[in-house]
Amino acid sequence: MKPKLDDVAKLANVSKTTVSRVLNKRGYLSQETIDKVYDAMAKLNYQPNTVARQLYNKKTQIIGLIFPTVTNPFFGELVEELEKKLYLQGYKVIIGNSMNDPEKETNYLNQLLSNQVDGLIVGTHNRDIEQYKNDNLPIVAIDQIMNEDIPIIESDNYLGGQLATERLINKGAKKIIHTSGPDYLNSPTHRRRLAYEDKMREHGLNPISYSVDFNIPYEDKIQIFNRIFKEHPDVEGIFASNDLDAALIMNIAKNYNKKIPENLLLVGYDGTKIMRTVFSELTTIIQPIDEISTKAIEVLNDRMENKDTLKEYIFPVTVWEGGTC
Repeated sequence: MKPKLDDVAKLANVSKTTVSRVLNKRGYLSQETIDKVYDAMAKLNYQPNTVARQLYNKKTQIIGLIFPTVTNPFFGELVEELEKKLYLQGYKVIIGNSMNDPEKETNYLNQLLSNQVDGLIVGTHNRDIEQYKNDNLPIVAIDQIMNEDIPIIESDNYLGGQLATERLINKGAKKIIHTSGPDYLNSPTHRRRLAYEDKMREHGLNPISYSVDFNIPYEDKIQIFNRIFKEHPDVEGIFASNDLDAALIMNIAKNYNKKIPENLLLVGYDGTKIMRTVFSELTTIIQPIDEISTKAIEVLNDRMENKDTLKEYIFPVTVWEGGTC
C-alpha cells in the first residue's frame, strides 16, 4: 500500500502540518526536524504529491522558453544553458521553436499559459502578440524589445559592431560591406549596424549594408551573398551578422576568386563554442552566453518575486582571434 503523509508524520514523530511545512519549505524548522522527516520519507519510499504542492505554493515550477530556432548555434547554445541552469534550480522547461511565425508563436504561448508556467524567457521577434501584454506573467526578453515593461538581456551590440568594423579597417580594408538583420525587427542587434556605419564614416568610408533575415532558406541567402560579390567585385572586407552567414560567405567567395584573408577579410558574430571549435579560423565577436543566460534567469526570478528590475542588462563582448581578419 502506498505510504501517506500520515505515515511519514507517525514515523518521524511529528505532526502532519510539520511534514507539509518541510515539503513546502515554509516557516522556521530545526535541521533536526527536517532530517527526521526526510529520513522517514526515505524509509517509507514516500513520494510527495507534486500537484498538491504546486496548488499550495501557487507555482508549477515550469518555465517556458520561446526562441526562433535552436538550429541556429547561438540560440541552440543559449537554450541549452538556460535549460541546464533552470533544471539545477528545480524548474522544468518547455521549449518552443517559433521560426518567427506569429501564429505558431501565439499557439506556443497559449499552450504554455494553459500549463500555467511561472514565467517566460523569450528571444523571438513578434512583439505585438497580445499574450505578451499579460501583466501577471513574468517575462524576460533576450536581444528583443517586447514592450516597455519587459526587461532585456543583451550583449553590447554597439561595441561588437565597433570592434568588428575597426578590426577590418585596421587590417587595411576600405570597401567593407555589412550583412545585417531586417530593419522591421525591433531589436538591440540593430546597434551593430549603427556602430558599423558610425565607424565607417568616422574613417571617411562609405557604409554599405545588405539586409539578411536569418530565417530565410539558405538558397535565398546564397542569392543575396552572390549579389554582394557581383555588385561589389572590389569588396575588401565583410562584417557578417552571424557566424553561419560568415561561413556561407566564405564558401561563395571562392567562386569569385576571393581568397581569405589575402584579398578578402571576414569577421563574423556570435562566437559560440561549437563555431569556435569546428570553424576556429573565423575571426568573430563572442557574445557571453554564460553570463547572458545566468542574468536572464536571475532577472526572471526577481520578476516572479515582484522585485524591481532594470530595463536593460548589457554584457561586454570580446574578439575571437581567427585567421580570416
